[in-house]
Amino acid sequence: MSTTSSKTAIITGGGTGVGRATALQLAALGFDIAVVYSRSVAEAEQTVRDIAVVGGRALAIKADVANDAEVRAMVREVVAALGRVDVLVNGAGQTEFIPFDDLDAVADEVWDKLFRVNVVGAFHCARAVRQAMLDSGGGIIINVSSVAAQIAQGSSIPYACSKAALDNLTVSLARTLAPQIRVNAVAPGFITGRWLENGLGANYEAAKAAFEASLPLHRVCDPADVAACIVSLITGSTLVTGQTLLVDSGMMIAGFQARIS
Repeated sequence: MSTTSSKTAIITGGGTGVGRATALQLAALGFDIAVVYSRSVAEAEQTVRDIAVVGGRALAIKADVANDAEVRAMVREVVAALGRVDVLVNGAGQTEFIPFDDLDAVADEVWDKLFRVNVVGAFHCARAVRQAMLDSGGGIIINVSSVAAQIAQGSSIPYACSKAALDNLTVSLARTLAPQIRVNAVAPGFITGRWLENGLGANYEAAKAAFEASLPLHRVCDPADVAACIVSLITGSTLVTGQTLLVDSGMMIAGFQARIS
């Protein structure tokens, strides 16, 4: 086991998007980073290399968060390699882009897949790190939710429902794991990057422009914005738990409910 005194963060979905941005920002603060991926091996390994270039320590680990055995093995590997677990960022997520009014397109398999990753996967990870965090003197868990949970709009009905369930899980875990472990979530709005680029296709730029014109701050999120929000919940007040922090450029206060599907 490592004897490092550095704190360690596990970031699922850590090779791309918000997960990658969070890994880089926490590494800059001195955290050792476990970049967990399920498919994006090249991106995860690149994130590890980028952290090493600036003097940080990181490793990439393959694990499907929907598989409890793989998650438990992943946490054991992190503890063996980096010595401890202080932070978990549940950034792994999936969606399907299905218009809300196309109810027949929502197969049972979509519900199963999205809930297994977005909700059950977050639970698997939180459960698996619990003892390691207690052994390290406490910890912090951040779930990456979405404004879709609150406005019931977004890429699909199952996605919005899964994020609403994740917000509920955040509160449940915050109560259960207190006082040693704090649990919070962030809820981004529109985020630039390949998730929406791939999902929206030719409609991406028009949707982005519509959001930027209508939001109070006139700018959609990029992954670094969301990562900064996550970091604020890790490095800020120690009396915040059970909360979901919006990072949406004012979408909720404007009542803006544009379709993105």
